[in-house]
Parts: sequence; C-alpha cells; structure tokens
Amino acid sequence: MIWQIISILALCVAVCACVVAFRALSRLKQVQIVNSQSESQLTKQQTINKNEIEEIRSGLLKIGKHVMELQSETQELKQKQQDIQLADPESKIYSRAVKMIELGADIEEVMRECELPRAEAELLFTLHQKEGE
Repeated sequence: MIWQIISILALCVAVCACVVAFRALSRLKQVQIVNSQSESQLTKQQTINKNEIEEIRSGLLKIGKHVMELQSETQELKQKQQDIQLADPESKIYSRAVKMIELGADIEEVMRECELPRAEAELLFTLHQKEGE
C-alpha cells in the first residue's frame, strides 16, 4: 500500500512537472514569436535607415560638387575682375586717388596728382569717409 501511495505521488509529481514544462515551453514559443517579429521590424528599419543614409550621402556629394563648382567660378570671377582693374587705366587713377585719401592727402593734392575734376575728387572723399566710419 505504501508503494502504491508512493507510486501515485510520483505520478502526480511527474504530471505536475510535465504541466510546468509545457507552460514553460509555451512561454518560450511566445517569446520566440515576439523576438522573431521584433527582428523582422528591426531588419525593416535597418533597410529604411540604410536607404536614408544613402540618399543623404548622395545629396551631400551633389552639394559638395556644386560648392566646388561655385568656388571655381568665384575664383575665375575674381581673376577677371582683377584683370579688368589692371587693364582699365581709369580704375588705376581712382584706386590711386583712394589710396592717397587713405594716406591723408587733401582734396587739392588728389585733384592735381590724379588729374580728377573737383566733383569726382569730392565724391571719392565722401565715399571714403562713409566707408571709414
């Protein structure tokens, strides 16, 4: 009789162990499903992020190329402007007059040295005084 009770108890413990194991297995399957879904979402998000990064990279390359072109054009324009200033004798006269004004020459001296009419010399003095203020 004791052996029968022990057998029944052992059977009950085994059944309980099976129930606990079944529940644990069921929970593991649920976690696995959730992890699988999360992994799928992460993979999708990773693909989206890669595409966005590629678009940004492409845009930056285009902007960089455009900036380089603008720098080149700016350099060319500066060179052309410098060439024009050197080629135009009148601009040399005005540049010299402005330098004289900056060095403190009076209006009579500027008119005499640069052969400028009084109105132009006065205009240069007025412009230079506004720039200096």
